[in-house]
Amino acid sequence: MTKKERYEAFVKYFSESYPQPETELQYSNPFELLVAVVLSAQCTDARINKVTPALFRDFPTPEYMAASHFDELFPYIRSVSYPNNKTKHLLSLSKRLVEEFNSEIPTTIKELTSLQGVGRKTANVIVSVLYNQPAMAVDTHVFRVSKRLGLVTQTAKTPLEVEKQLVKHIPEEYISRAHHWLILHGRYTCLARKPQCEKCEITHFCKYYEKNFLNV
Repeated sequence: MTKKERYEAFVKYFSESYPQPETELQYSNPFELLVAVVLSAQCTDARINKVTPALFRDFPTPEYMAASHFDELFPYIRSVSYPNNKTKHLLSLSKRLVEEFNSEIPTTIKELTSLQGVGRKTANVIVSVLYNQPAMAVDTHVFRVSKRLGLVTQTAKTPLEVEKQLVKHIPEEYISRAHHWLILHGRYTCLARKPQCEKCEITHFCKYYEKNFLNV
């Protein structure tokens, strides 16, 4: 199977099976999504969804959060990973949103990554989900699954390298959805330690399956 055929099979399967995938983070407005994504770094969406209802209730806007302080905000997110740093990030980014962006969430990668706690992956999620831009956020699931499927080369060592290869080969209109396809497949089927190949429905174009089950 050529790389072109593999990408075509990938898009065909997921666009038919999961035509409108969505993030599993729970939010009701752009500010809440930004906060949730920042909190989700190296933490599960399930954990974030447990702490954000109270957080969003008491700090519903950038203005409310910017007017807070560390000791007030920290208890809300103490159970997530790296709560000290993330508390500082939320205080800083909310103040900058108020002071420099009129409390609006920026629409560009450059502006978003200027906010404390917002890296390229987070910025890609925001512009993809909120603004439907063809951006590919590469987290651990996307990094792992895209390599196992054979969508990107094994020599791609960084998230940015993986991102560039995926964006190059996936048709633009599918890029924002493909991010979710890869994440969800990695979260529920193509697990890190033990991929569940026996129940996977895309083994027909998976390089990992071909190597480990067909060529033995």
